[in-house]
Amino acid sequence: MFGIIRPCRHRLSATLHADWVAHLCGLCLTLRDQHGQLARAATNYDGIVVSALVEAQSEHDGARRSAGPCPLRGMRRASVAHGPGSRLAASVSLVLASAKLRDHADDGDGALRHSVLASLARSAAGRWAERGGATATLVEFDTSVLTAAVESQSTVERALGPGSSVLAATEPTEIATAAAFAHTAVLAGRPDNAEPLSEVGRFFGRVAHLIDAVEDIDDDRATGAWNPLTATETSAADARRLCEDAVRGVRLALREAEFTRPALVHALLVHELDHAVRRTFGHAGQPPSTHESGTPEETHRTTPPPAQDGPTGPTPPDNDEPPGSAPPPDNGGVSDGDGGGCWVPRFRVPPKKRNVVVGCLIAPYMCCTYQFCCRNPWPGPWSGRPRKALYDVVCDCCDCGGCDCDC
Repeated sequence: MFGIIRPCRHRLSATLHADWVAHLCGLCLTLRDQHGQLARAATNYDGIVVSALVEAQSEHDGARRSAGPCPLRGMRRASVAHGPGSRLAASVSLVLASAKLRDHADDGDGALRHSVLASLARSAAGRWAERGGATATLVEFDTSVLTAAVESQSTVERALGPGSSVLAATEPTEIATAAAFAHTAVLAGRPDNAEPLSEVGRFFGRVAHLIDAVEDIDDDRATGAWNPLTATETSAADARRLCEDAVRGVRLALREAEFTRPALVHALLVHELDHAVRRTFGHAGQPPSTHESGTPEETHRTTPPPAQDGPTGPTPPDNDEPPGSAPPPDNGGVSDGDGGGCWVPRFRVPPKKRNVVVGCLIAPYMCCTYQFCCRNPWPGPWSGRPRKALYDVVCDCCDCGGCDCDC
């Protein structure tokens, strides 16, 4: 799962958190039912907003269906979202995931630098794009605007250089999200909401693109990959200002739309979006490298953390950290946690990289032992670097207060 909207039960009331999980599971199961098990990998946290927007505008209560046990729900049954909102979210998530997968294959990122794996990835991306378009026809949504926006991204990137506006790089993403958000008004039978929700989508796409650029900037610098911030010489401070302005734009545009049940949408697009910006850039008065949870996947680090000495001197670079021990400094303050004997591989300092074959053997074991959803963080099968759990078993919030805004 990917996306910038990652609420936890501490920031949402019990009712809103249950609704959010219902939309999350509804999106995942819609992808499975219509496109097979592999398509569930396209489940997108931000796509849940699309499903929630349809339900929030509808006059009738949201459609629900019963779902069977799932590891992400602690093997509990649940009532999950079902209907046009889930289908729209599934189509958008699948089309955008196909574009992301194809982009990684073209760039030769990670394991996809091998021609065989890159070819398989392109084939899967093509199928996802086709199937996403088929699902979109069920809700009368034209995915050509999404594919056109994605295809124009490379052309836009080639035209940018030092001194260019970074907003030119975010424009294709803004166009795609604006179209998806606006169509939720059509599905809900509220055409007057299309224009303000298009504006909400445009600002949301801007924030999502910039946050993604900030989170990837260190890796992109190391690999020489293109990044909008480095290409346009946009500072982290300027990127944060643009994100904060966009969050205010989302708040104002939402006031122009009419909702039957606005609570969840308000929580996601006002509070959680603002939290995503602060999580990425750090709280006011702290440097960008500081983050409340300490996981590098959600932190923009410009310098490595200082080394820490153990009780008997510096920590040896190749020792595994046993459960409950002091976190290894090179992993950004992570430890193995309480996983028992089945949670392997352990974290190593520095992170231990593995070749494609070994990584492909380790990944299924980690999946079968629920490490991707229940171990937080878990080591990447190939990179060995800490990764955030797919489900918020561990909360990364710090401001759990109620809503005090007037919108």
